[in-house]
Amino acid sequence: MSGVLEIKNLTRCFGSFVAVNEVSFSVGRGEMFGLLGPNGAGKSTTLKMLTTLLSPTSGTAKVAGLDIVRQAGAVRRVIGYVPQGLSSDGALSGYENLLIFAKLYDLPRKEREDRVRAALQFMGLDGAADKMVRDYSGGMIRRLEIAQSVLHRPPMLFLDEPTVGLDPLARKAVWDNLRQLQSEAGVTLLLTTHHMEEAEQLCDRVAIMHRAKVVAIGSPNELKSAMGNPNATLDEVFIHFTGDRLDDDLGGNYRDTARARRTARRVG
Repeated sequence: MSGVLEIKNLTRCFGSFVAVNEVSFSVGRGEMFGLLGPNGAGKSTTLKMLTTLLSPTSGTAKVAGLDIVRQAGAVRRVIGYVPQGLSSDGALSGYENLLIFAKLYDLPRKEREDRVRAALQFMGLDGAADKMVRDYSGGMIRRLEIAQSVLHRPPMLFLDEPTVGLDPLARKAVWDNLRQLQSEAGVTLLLTTHHMEEAEQLCDRVAIMHRAKVVAIGSPNELKSAMGNPNATLDEVFIHFTGDRLDDDLGGNYRDTARARRTARRVG
């Protein structure tokens, strides 16, 4: 399994605060990889560096062999990114949202219609193509945003909390679409999540971050064995590697909390 994503000693500082501290791991082609950790552990900052939204302070990362700093423009052409916040326009239809993204990705004019229609069908939204997105359910919005991110058929897809605020049925629908992208389209996926069930159901391997560092990495079963209890839940694995005491200095600030709750309210 060749690596699509290679990260070595990736570090990001904000002044004297170290948000991500010498993180290293690789993600193989066609793999679904989960990045877990408490709020404030550095997951979203890591994702922002890998998607070229933030420059690392030090260390390196390559996506499909392309350096995220020296070849940032080329990296953006081979990745898809689904942020935690809303990235679709409620005043437009699903079809119109995708058409805008097709233009932003500079897809050839003669291919846009077919690509948009195919993406809507793949995500189960062809019947709601002409419906205003403000009238979509939370699950439909998330599936539309995933469709937006894969219009240009990237080999690598990054998702930040892809099912935040969704009910169990909507969450399962998104899970099914992600599995389909992995198995049928051959997309490599990296997602952050707080849902341990989601990580266990979807991910081939996970990395657990704590206090800006990766403290454990492996398949869910490997991590259970590493803590000496093959019958443990992934919640117990998470607590084992991150500690069972709440840290008042972690968990994000007021703005982080407000943004997370606002996102959950919008898509819920």
